[in-house]
Amino acid sequence: MLKRLQSTVLMLLAVLSLMPVVGAHAQGCVLCYTSISAASPRGMHFFQMAMFVLLVPALLLFLGLFLLVFRHRATAQPDPVEA
Repeated sequence: MLKRLQSTVLMLLAVLSLMPVVGAHAQGCVLCYTSISAASPRGMHFFQMAMFVLLVPALLLFLGLFLLVFRHRATAQPDPVEA
């Protein structure tokens, strides 16, 4: 009974996490880019460097997860149909 409740709550949380967030549609990336590029060449350079700095952790996380999956690919349970 407890296992069924846990799986139901987990499924409910998964469905709720896929729902759209109203605030996410209010992002003004084009407006930020336009206002910074109009400020000065130095401001534009700092903006480009900030985008690069924000890209590095995301790439490191992706590569780390990829390596983790790649290294542990052989530890999965064998398929009983093949045996």
